[in-house]
Amino acid sequence: MIRFSHVHKTFARSGVALQDVSFQVNKGEFVFITGPSGAGKSTILKLCFFEERPTQGEVKVYGTSSAIHKKGDVPKLRRRLGIVFQDFRLLEDRNVESNVAFALEVTGTPSSQIPGRVSRLLAQVGLSAKATALPRELSGGEQQRVAIARALANDPVVLIADEPTGNLDERATRGIFQLFRDINASGTAVLMATHDLDLVRRSECRTIEVNRGQIVFDSAADGGMRPSGPQAALEDLE
Repeated sequence: MIRFSHVHKTFARSGVALQDVSFQVNKGEFVFITGPSGAGKSTILKLCFFEERPTQGEVKVYGTSSAIHKKGDVPKLRRRLGIVFQDFRLLEDRNVESNVAFALEVTGTPSSQIPGRVSRLLAQVGLSAKATALPRELSGGEQQRVAIARALANDPVVLIADEPTGNLDERATRGIFQLFRDINASGTAVLMATHDLDLVRRSECRTIEVNRGQIVFDSAADGGMRPSGPQAALEDLE
């Protein structure tokens, strides 16, 4: 589904972001990417949807390689991915159902099918009653649910989420995480970057910890051993 093979990423201004990163996310997995700010979490996610390309090594997502691909492969791949950001990125002048419908319109969904699909998506994320509300009339958790509904519009094989609960309170965070678990239970793989260690600890999901551009812990590879580095240090403080 997603495979990183000896990936390095260097930026001209900020220098080395990733060093020799290798891991694989299988079909239907739920995987957390954790680590301190600047560790490389967001860079990993950007490489997954080809906003960035590796300086060295290969990223392969759903059959599309960063090393070799035909023109048009990346837009086609992105239609098979759902992407959720911390800052929601909603269209402020459109109501909830129009925000979700927009994701279907830009991918060429027949107009006759859009209302029904939007209705089903809003029901899935628990926002049927808010269909005509504008983003500014919603709570942060509700806005993130709209963003998730939009990300699910084209039935993605992988849902990629970059700190999706970073701007939310504890109650909203729990609700959004449960929604991700429900989405994953339906068969969609989830790759979620987060610095919320409490959220990670409460789950039994696979966890990959990144520090200074390197993977320092992978619960799948390490057999569930206690992580080293900043995550362990934070646990020691509690």
